[in-house]
Amino acid sequence: MDLYEEAKRCLKCRRPPCSEHCPLKTEIPDMIRLFEAGEIKKAGELLFANNPLSAITAVVCPHDNNCKGHCVLKNKGAAVSFCEIERYASDFFLDTYEPEKPPLNGHKVAVIGAGPSGITMSVLLAMKGYKITLIEARDKIGGVLQYGIPNFRLPKDILDKYRAILDRLGVLFKPNTFVGSNITVDDMFTDGYSAVFIAVGTSRPNRFGLLGETLGNVHYAVDFLKSPSSYTLGKKTVVIGAGNVAMDAARMAVRKLKGGEVTVINNLRDEDMSANRHESNMAKIDGVRFVHQKQPVRICEDGVVCCEIVYENGQYAEDFTATEKIMADTVILAIGQGPQAAVLIGTNVAKTERGLFETDENGNTSHKGVFAAGDVVLGPKTVVEAVAFTKRVAESIDGYCKGL
Repeated sequence: MDLYEEAKRCLKCRRPPCSEHCPLKTEIPDMIRLFEAGEIKKAGELLFANNPLSAITAVVCPHDNNCKGHCVLKNKGAAVSFCEIERYASDFFLDTYEPEKPPLNGHKVAVIGAGPSGITMSVLLAMKGYKITLIEARDKIGGVLQYGIPNFRLPKDILDKYRAILDRLGVLFKPNTFVGSNITVDDMFTDGYSAVFIAVGTSRPNRFGLLGETLGNVHYAVDFLKSPSSYTLGKKTVVIGAGNVAMDAARMAVRKLKGGEVTVINNLRDEDMSANRHESNMAKIDGVRFVHQKQPVRICEDGVVCCEIVYENGQYAEDFTATEKIMADTVILAIGQGPQAAVLIGTNVAKTERGLFETDENGNTSHKGVFAAGDVVLGPKTVVEAVAFTKRVAESIDGYCKGL
């Protein structure tokens, strides 16, 4: 794609619907004007200032639902592929960005979880002069970006660039540290932190509750995606679920099987799948087979027994008189995730019925000085939604620490 010609197609709308429908309100026309003028570093700087993870959201954001899906030109032919321009400008900016470490303002903030929200918060507060300790249960930054999204969708070297930026900003990275076992949130206040920000994500897979779930050939998608090389799949794999995680697991399984068969079982119609259409289409291109309107009722060592799902008058209903077994050597469950609750040990932070952190619109929890954002508050959402919420919480923490 000729990015310059693509940028010229942009109408530079006075009230751009693309920006209005971006969770981060990215100033798309202004950025494209800079790009066209050859001011690529300024274009990247504009993007980074609004969204520190612009180089990542340019890749994984559901653009058809946000900016691209609301481009005026969509109804006149083809929408402007802003994401491709954003990706190029953001990559260029990261490759040339050398942030100066700002003077410290006297406040320490602990950030628990080095996923999208944790990285964003660390960058935003470090640039304001906060001394940041970024605590992560695993050995690398990224969270779902590192351990949940396959490399063929998001090259992991981009996270190395963010790690370098965090180092230059003076962020102290504390890996392989699970808060809630050896240390607690309350310990951090004892050690002089002014505030604690929790963004541990939702990495605990939901249990399906089916007979056969403990069998040795049954695995959870979020665990499979963390280390695909650890799993032996056999020649036929079934993925149960129809969200984006299911698509990632199915596409990764295709690559591991190298000629085997991967089937996604979906209990809804094709058009009602929760996965982004782009992701399900890419799975089909990769050779994934889809079986719609089937409800798994039992997992066996050689497959999954399903009943029919009937759709009539806008309603779904199970038909247990019609069953079939879909043969499989391996079954991967992708039916959603929940939060790791152990991080709450030592605090009185209130949770919702789903086990998520209860906060106000600015990320304040029921524990004074403890803030939260990302999936652990919203449930599994997009990266861009997590960043948008985290920006608001960063302002809230800044005000709290300064007594405003």
